[in-house]
Amino acid sequence: MKHAAKYGYTLDQERIQCRLCPKQCKLREGQFGFCKTRVNEGGELFTVIYAEVTGCGVDPIEKKPLYHYYPGQGILSLGTKGCNLGCVFCQNWQIAQRADAPSQRLMPAEAVALAVQHESFGIAYTYTEPLIWYEYVLDTAMLARERGLKNVLVTNGFICEEPLAELVPHIDAANIDIKSFDPAFYRRLCKAELEPVVRMVEQVRPHWHVELTHLIVPHKDEAEILDDVRRMCDWIAGALGRDTPLHFSRYFPHHKLKLPATDLGLLKRAREIALERLEYVYLGNIHADQGAHTQCPGCGALLIERLGYRTTLRGLDAGACTACGRTINIVGA
Repeated sequence: MKHAAKYGYTLDQERIQCRLCPKQCKLREGQFGFCKTRVNEGGELFTVIYAEVTGCGVDPIEKKPLYHYYPGQGILSLGTKGCNLGCVFCQNWQIAQRADAPSQRLMPAEAVALAVQHESFGIAYTYTEPLIWYEYVLDTAMLARERGLKNVLVTNGFICEEPLAELVPHIDAANIDIKSFDPAFYRRLCKAELEPVVRMVEQVRPHWHVELTHLIVPHKDEAEILDDVRRMCDWIAGALGRDTPLHFSRYFPHHKLKLPATDLGLLKRAREIALERLEYVYLGNIHADQGAHTQCPGCGALLIERLGYRTTLRGLDAGACTACGRTINIVGA
């Protein structure tokens, strides 16, 4: 659905610039941006994915993954098509990297009504990159707030500061994907830059509940990968807080990248390094108890037990450990 897009600026008689994300695409008449969703028509910027939904369903909040936000509850999850990154290992490339992915129309009011119908506590904008769905997410989030619903982003964090500032008051939580803490990785494998993502995370941390995901891709020597993990965790602890939840995920060959799947030992060593700096570190995409549960960083008591997406609260009362009374960085438990 074509819809007027925000953050389009006239450069000259032939070009306009999209300033939604740091790519800052300069578009001539009829030209689409890198994301394949924003186009110059008649000297104005339009989005062609407003209300176009490629995926819709109620998911466990843990699937986002958010482990410290309304644990055990389901959330209406919506996604569109397109992306402003070009990751060669994209796990959802069939919809993220294709402009012709099939979709159905779901207007903001219909999305909110659907969330209420399913007794969801909110709406998650997920599956592909919700920040390029900016106008729809903003409109839907504002209506959702009016109905007492929460708004959750699952995002790569690649957005400019001005549109982000407009969005911040309407979002409650996010899982932000840190592809790597190596700028060269972003440029070579994602066709993007690390610095804007770091800036975005720091900008939203005071306002949203934030969890981070890091997919470990075995693209170079293990020692170098673990050095990147140390630097990332040092940044998280210093800029965001030691109680920021971090999720490590296992890479599998997909899309254009055919490297072998990440060694399980590497994932576990990365978690050990992270736990020296952070209080809550999880492992995803693997079948193991290690890195699945939430324990009190003070006394070690089991707070939340997870078996797949089945979640059981064990030792929490009003956001505090029932064993030692320590306050836990958790919302809705």
